[in-house]
Amino acid sequence: MKDIHEVLRLKQARYAQLAKQIEMLQQAAEKLREVAPLLAEIDDDDAAVLSEVDEQPSMPAKTAAAAAGAACDGVSGRLTSAA
Repeated sequence: MKDIHEVLRLKQARYAQLAKQIEMLQQAAEKLREVAPLLAEIDDDDAAVLSEVDEQPSMPAKTAAAAAGAACDGVSGRLTSAA
């Protein structure tokens, strides 16, 4: 049978460890609350940039390659002149 004082000491040590972890998590949550509005602003800026990119007309890759007069050899990825 375990000594009651040993069990109590182990429980108190575990309790102290959990209390420290809770304190660290609370501090981290506070810091995240401070940063969250800044991250939301960055996300809004990224969304605006992405919508601008989507609005620009794009040329399909095959058309772009033909217009440039170059073709890929398909093996090494090097450009060769169009034949």
